[in-house]
Amino acid sequence: MRTSTRVAAFVAMLALVLAAGWAGGRWLGPDEESVATDGSTHGHDDAAAGGHGGGHGDEHGAAGAAAAAGLQVSEHGHTLTLAEPTLPSGRQELAFTIEGEDGPVTAYDVAHEKRLHLVVVRRDLTGFQHVHPAMDDDGTWRVDVDLEPGPWRVFADFKPTGGEAHVLGADLLVPGDFEPEALGEQELAASVDGYDVNLGGGFTVGTASTVTATVSKDGEVVELEPYLGASGHLVALRSGDLGYLHVHPEEGDRAEFHTAFPSVGAYRLFLDFKHDGVVRTAAFTVQVGGAGHDHSTHSHGDGSGDDHGDGSGTGDESGEGDGHDHEH
Repeated sequence: MRTSTRVAAFVAMLALVLAAGWAGGRWLGPDEESVATDGSTHGHDDAAAGGHGGGHGDEHGAAGAAAAAGLQVSEHGHTLTLAEPTLPSGRQELAFTIEGEDGPVTAYDVAHEKRLHLVVVRRDLTGFQHVHPAMDDDGTWRVDVDLEPGPWRVFADFKPTGGEAHVLGADLLVPGDFEPEALGEQELAASVDGYDVNLGGGFTVGTASTVTATVSKDGEVVELEPYLGASGHLVALRSGDLGYLHVHPEEGDRAEFHTAFPSVGAYRLFLDFKHDGVVRTAAFTVQVGGAGHDHSTHSHGDGSGDDHGDGSGTGDESGEGDGHDHEH
């Protein structure tokens, strides 16, 4: 075989080997060294994945970063552990710990006037309760909650001292006959204990959204009292997986909040507001559209909304709660 022929054959064989290696890499994915210990690949933004560092302690986080938290029971060395994953219906004590690398965490930073915010909601987005447990010396948190049969989700929003903010979620089962309630169509008006609450704002995927709330009684807009260091507290949950959205209140006396919606679909928003020394909760359903389909809208202002039975309870401040909301 002539030299030129041998060279041509070698070049052709080399091309085949390189092509096979490229294809194998495409099918096999990244090598082990390119995968982080938490299962994410290098170069991916943790915030975009909806996991890391986005709770109440993240005061300076970008409100426009589309992310959902609370989808994991454990992340970055912290785990939400319920003392009992199954509880009977009725008013029950819910106990849990936040487990760190060295055992239960006992030191927390204060965020929005509390060391830990606990949200308990049934998976059909009814029965919402936002409470503030008391912590024992051993790191066990305890609070009384009202439970009906069905699957529930428990969210712990906290920031360990010296660490980063977290929102962890765990499932809680309450045995008994369970008939889930439909979420319903978009509803931006609610009536709670004689108060008419109207929600307005822009609801579009992936862009910073401003949500405003107007509370009136007997046709007159009321001046809200400070609650958790702001004019109100808003929790947003995505229907389906119950992704927990980061909502940042506007400082001052305006009931205005900033968030971003990570996907098209239905969301349930729960507004805690305080007037005459009592905290009440109003619930809304928001349908979020994609780019080019801005669902910006305002409620009708007639206060005729349906709160679906889960937003009419009072909060846990100023004597209206269960007595567990105190700091040790």
